[in-house]
Amino acid sequence: MALSKGKHNVKEIDGIFCTVVETSVTGDRMKFLKDLLEFNKYEVKTEEEKNDGSPEKLFTIGVTDLVFNPMIAVYEQALRKNDGTPVGPAHWNQTEEMPDLPYFEYRKKNPDAVNQDEFLLLSWAIRSV
Repeated sequence: MALSKGKHNVKEIDGIFCTVVETSVTGDRMKFLKDLLEFNKYEVKTEEEKNDGSPEKLFTIGVTDLVFNPMIAVYEQALRKNDGTPVGPAHWNQTEEMPDLPYFEYRKKNPDAVNQDEFLLLSWAIRSV
């Protein structure tokens, strides 16, 4: 499941129902995600997809925790890298990381923010009582 999709899919892998993390991933991507998720104490299951004639093997990767959602885990910064720092969207997608994105900076400065209005910095979004 890419981080752009919040849909929660469940599939049986090796006889165990799993939350699908991503489908049609290469071997390198599968190894990256498997190592990351196992480091974060998730039981990971992989399944080779049926070959459609392409020379490269593709895999489906899932975790046995049925309530796991990669998008939520990444944006809540619930996953950690080997060095203990939180996994961000760029690390998950294996792209270049941009330090201190505004979303995460606001969360660090306002850890008790609950209402949606507390996250909006636009003047028109301020409620009047």
